[in-house]
Amino acid sequence: MGERSAGDVRTAEGAAEIGRRVLRLRTERGFTQRQLAEPAYTAAYVSTLESGKVRPSEAALRHLAERLGVSYEELTTGRDPRDAIRLRAGLTDARKALATGDAEEAAGRFQELMAEAERLGLGDERATALVGLGDCVLETGELAAARAHYEAAERLLADEPLPRRVPAIRGRAVVHFLSGELRYSCYLLESAIDELNASGLHDPNALLLLYTAAIAPYMDMGAHARAARSAELALALAPSVDDPGLIARMHRGVARTLIAEGRTAEADASLAKAQELYEQLRIHTDLAHCHWMRGYVHAQDGNLERAERELRVARDMLASKRAALYTVQVEVELADVLRRRGRTAEAEALLLPLLRRPPAGGAPAGGADSAGGSAPGGAPPGGSAAGGEGSAGGSAADEVIAEGGIAEGVIAEGGTAGLTAEHGAVHAGGAHRLLGLIAEERGDARTAEEHYRAALALLERTGAAGDLADLCRLLGDLLRRGGRVEAAMDAYRRGLGHRAAPGTTTLGPAPAEPPGV
Repeated sequence: MGERSAGDVRTAEGAAEIGRRVLRLRTERGFTQRQLAEPAYTAAYVSTLESGKVRPSEAALRHLAERLGVSYEELTTGRDPRDAIRLRAGLTDARKALATGDAEEAAGRFQELMAEAERLGLGDERATALVGLGDCVLETGELAAARAHYEAAERLLADEPLPRRVPAIRGRAVVHFLSGELRYSCYLLESAIDELNASGLHDPNALLLLYTAAIAPYMDMGAHARAARSAELALALAPSVDDPGLIARMHRGVARTLIAEGRTAEADASLAKAQELYEQLRIHTDLAHCHWMRGYVHAQDGNLERAERELRVARDMLASKRAALYTVQVEVELADVLRRRGRTAEAEALLLPLLRRPPAGGAPAGGADSAGGSAPGGAPPGGSAAGGEGSAGGSAADEVIAEGGIAEGVIAEGGTAGLTAEHGAVHAGGAHRLLGLIAEERGDARTAEEHYRAALALLERTGAAGDLADLCRLLGDLLRRGGRVEAAMDAYRRGLGHRAAPGTTTLGPAPAEPPGV
């Protein structure tokens, strides 16, 4: 562990504490020093030990523990071994509460267990509680708090083998992904994969967790070949993994690569497997994500009625879990389906409350994929903003918004569930794209352009090449129809630049693969 307990016999302080503990237990049991020491040691040795003047060997401590009727662990640490068992049972219950109930309630349980683990000096259980807390606040969209919990868990586990640290590393990578730092998310995951494979620690559970987590940022960066390879490796590892929750998550991740390849029937079958496992395990949030992705698959296939049904189920499930960020992301996907079904007024009414003015000097954003071209599961920003009128680059999202009617009528102030450049930027871009399409359909070219430019300002930070190319095409077509040919050409060139620069060209070497896979 990263911490050394006060009862560590290797330190003078630890030896003194153990000596006091031996004295207390001997006195409670009515033993003389000679009775405790015999037959292997002397009364003088016990006296020296109790005064903290000697650092006892493991053999001596085991002898004394047996004579005192306690375990070796209890004698050396002062902890009843049943404490750790009780805490681990409580952590299992808290994890179940997160899967089946309310994230805030589960967070309260994890908080209590973490405090108790800290009081008892149980670092491993404390780290597990921190990861659980991170998962709770990640679900409710509190990205900064989630990252702090994962980082604290990693510090506690600094001296532990890498497989033990993987859940915290994976959690931190997901936070960076949802915060818009796609490349850093990939870096964290790939570094852990490389270290596992290079060191011979081919832990299938840890590798499956990492490969599955890497699929979403790869997809959103346009690194489809890496995403597909990660999916293949995850499938190859699956027979060695006995955790059904991990297997379900793997099927959900693999479905994303199948969607990108146009293999929607296979994607739906993979999602059906994941959904079946989640239903058996009663893991509600992940089950909602399956409905979300199946809605996306049906939308891609043109089955809009089924898509709407699945997305409404996903939205209701996520709302009941108070998963605010995921809920509004689903609503953007649902609005896209409603617009395609000709119900533009419903779509617009759904989208407008989701957007709120980003804070001044907005930072890299977070979120998931937009309704215009990516599958659910999220991505976001970290680069340049969109340009002004007829320009290929320049003003930031808040400047675009401040210049026109969007500031007056499109951005709803306040609300914790809204989409901003800091929170759900890719879906915020998707919402602006849809509002631009709706405005264009009713002949309002000025508002359509404002929305397209706001979407570009948000999405250019993400590196989501396909979405950006599509937006540049929409903007170029709009400008060309309005007679602004030069500005339209700039937009088209900008889109070609995004299409020609997929994320695979800037990620560096692919991570090492496990032997025999």
